[in-house]
Amino acid sequence: MTRAQEVETKLAWVREALAEAGSSLCRLRGSDWFAWVTAGGSSTVLMTAETGVAEVIVGMRDAFVLTDHIEAGRLRAEQLSEELAQMLPVCAVPWGNLDAWEAAALAGGQPDGPVLSDRPGPAEETLPEALLVRRRTLLPAELARFRQVGRAAAEAVTGVLLAATPQMTELELAALAGAALRRRGLDDALALVAGQRRLPLYRHPTPQKEVLGNVAMLVVCARGHGLVASLTRFVSFGPLPDAARAAHARVRAVEAAVLAASVPGARLADLYSVLAGAYREGGDPGAVLEHHQGGLAGYQAREAIATPGAAISLDVGSVLAWNPSVRGAKIEDTIALTGRGLEVLTLDPAWPQTTVAGLPRPLVMERTCP
Repeated sequence: MTRAQEVETKLAWVREALAEAGSSLCRLRGSDWFAWVTAGGSSTVLMTAETGVAEVIVGMRDAFVLTDHIEAGRLRAEQLSEELAQMLPVCAVPWGNLDAWEAAALAGGQPDGPVLSDRPGPAEETLPEALLVRRRTLLPAELARFRQVGRAAAEAVTGVLLAATPQMTELELAALAGAALRRRGLDDALALVAGQRRLPLYRHPTPQKEVLGNVAMLVVCARGHGLVASLTRFVSFGPLPDAARAAHARVRAVEAAVLAASVPGARLADLYSVLAGAYREGGDPGAVLEHHQGGLAGYQAREAIATPGAAISLDVGSVLAWNPSVRGAKIEDTIALTGRGLEVLTLDPAWPQTTVAGLPRPLVMERTCP
């Protein structure tokens, strides 16, 4: 499937949703939906914003990218191929003129029925669940892009932790990670770092000006083609203590249990129960409440999180990002559910690993430092 064919397919899906809702206009405002409908294009300028500098307007017959005069040329040249620019022509309005923007969005006149949107405004309606299912079930072309993103992110993390030293601060390690991802054309959407002192204290350790010490955890979310790959890795400067080794073995066992149950048709709620049971069997009954356990990945780091009430089901094309953890230990990779089973997308063969139920799983990198 070419990129143009993928876009054509997705526009058809949006129009199916419009027809079912009795509507004639859809506004895709989020940078995640922009990437989805353009097969990997980016509307992002400000990294911390959910919406970008453009939206995609889809009607029953026409579709186009709406932006301003500042961004139009760059989007057309760098985010849309010549063929895509014919399928999704760029409509530019004067910068800062909200009235002109809204008028352009409704250029075809008042739409029939409600306007659908991923981020609905007044009198607009949310996207139907059927379209959300389409987005959460990746096409082969999307999985091919995700493999590239995952491999590049994993290689970046390996290089960073090979270069890390016990004297380095958490902020310095995060900076190295961001630079390594950027060099590979990936957005550093997240970098969490914990050194020896903070590792057992916090599940989401935003990096601080604190020396790493004998052990460090690096967590990254790397975005490429709009897809977000998540992974967690540990480095130990010297042999890993027995207690830490046992903790990492327990989280691998919890992950193995949920991965074994991650099959087409499995509901996130049921998989949450699997996780809770695996923690109990491993002697960590309260750990399931100390951190969210992950869920589905894609155009966001988590498209959906496993909770006791989550009714979303897996299918071939789902991408998983589980992250079981106990104090001081965690495991996380981005893993696709394919027609042949599970495939780890964030895998660097150079990283130390073991095989668990047929899948390569990361170990702690143990290094001797001068």
